[in-house]
Amino acid sequence: MNVILHLGLGSFHRAHQAVYLHELQKTGDRRWSLAGGNTRPDMAETIATLQAQGGAYTLETISPAGVHRYERITAISQVIPHTPDLAGLIRQGASADTKIISFTVTEAGYYLDAYNRLDLTTFAELRADLEAVKAGQPGPTIYAALTAILRARRAAGAGPVTLLNCDNLRHNGDRSRGGLLQFIELVGDTELLAWVQAHTSSPNAMVDRITPRPTPDVRERVLAATGVDDPAALMGESFSQWVIEEHFVAGRPAWETVGVQMVDSVDAFEEAKIRLLNATHSCIAWAGTLINRLYIHEGTQHPVIRQFAHDYVTDDVIPVLDTPEHPCPIDLPRYRDVVLERFSNPAICDTNQRVAMDGFSKIPGFIAPTIRQRLARGESIDSVGVLPALFLAYLQRWHAGLLPYTYQDQAMDPAVANAMCEAADPVLAFCSDVPLWGELAGDARLVKAVRRAGERVQRFVTSSTWVPTVPA
Repeated sequence: MNVILHLGLGSFHRAHQAVYLHELQKTGDRRWSLAGGNTRPDMAETIATLQAQGGAYTLETISPAGVHRYERITAISQVIPHTPDLAGLIRQGASADTKIISFTVTEAGYYLDAYNRLDLTTFAELRADLEAVKAGQPGPTIYAALTAILRARRAAGAGPVTLLNCDNLRHNGDRSRGGLLQFIELVGDTELLAWVQAHTSSPNAMVDRITPRPTPDVRERVLAATGVDDPAALMGESFSQWVIEEHFVAGRPAWETVGVQMVDSVDAFEEAKIRLLNATHSCIAWAGTLINRLYIHEGTQHPVIRQFAHDYVTDDVIPVLDTPEHPCPIDLPRYRDVVLERFSNPAICDTNQRVAMDGFSKIPGFIAPTIRQRLARGESIDSVGVLPALFLAYLQRWHAGLLPYTYQDQAMDPAVANAMCEAADPVLAFCSDVPLWGELAGDARLVKAVRRAGERVQRFVTSSTWVPTVPA
């Protein structure tokens, strides 16, 4: 049997990629199986539960209409326990049966700067892993883990393998591959570098399914509905999408038979998702937090926040993604409306805390591209300017210790963020940060737009008296 080794058995993988293979196996096509584990010692209880349950778990999906559906997902045939030396992952990755190594990583977990170079200056963990790999040891970062696995695979003569991203990094296959090759080059392993270039591929892919962190009530609903007490149960929305470029070097499952879109280029789908969904998601999370809301659906139902999101997409994103020269194959207004409907679903109870994280990666990855394109065309950035203004206001709340939850941002240097907030002109300091803005840093048009949008954000915060609907 062919094996997909997945690094990162978090909620998203188990609600998305594993489900597609499960659906394929249900058709009778059992030529592929999943093995997976984590490169870090996190999720210990969930991993132990999955091991005890033979990799099986229950997925609850909820539609915007409130329809609940429950299914036992059985695609994961091997759960690999974490050890500091990553021995189990390396062993499976070096097996000739493994044809795909897939992974789910946050945007910040790729450690790339605005120019797609490894940022060794900012990230001490990356520097530490680089030194560890030079000394022949593995490490928890995606590059260190892949380098250790691919070294073993090359030594075993196990043949070519596809490296497949399942995350929100724009151009994820190209950019993660670039980071990996840079890492191996810095390690100084020229033979491995040549082998990886010749024997691996890295398709770009777009993934989409809202998957909140599991809460105890998910387990309770699963028990009530199915009679199964499953500590590894999780919940996601009913919507799911996976678009992958047809660029595999060692075969792949027949995913197209269960709804995966196999395409020559993922660019249009990726840009629509990142800008219309991911950036809008962050907009709503930052804005909702500023008026003390807990959940994404509460912010989406707020008329001003919904207008912020709608105007951002309508005024500034759609005009640059759908042009006479480059027409978009996607109905973007319809996609916008579906996204807002999904975010309004009260049954999902997705938290602002989860969505608001990693703003220092999301500004350059999700938002700055629209600003660059609009400015290059000599057009207004008033609507998209609201998003960085919201994040700056959110950052100032964090700086003052007034957020109602812990903010997590792997790409943020707290000293730099605090200095922005303490500057005589926080807007100018924020808009002059090169890691956030690249060549736009300090651009007078950006500063002016964010300053003007900041006034709108302040009026919104001080005037908000909206009371959210309590979910049934």
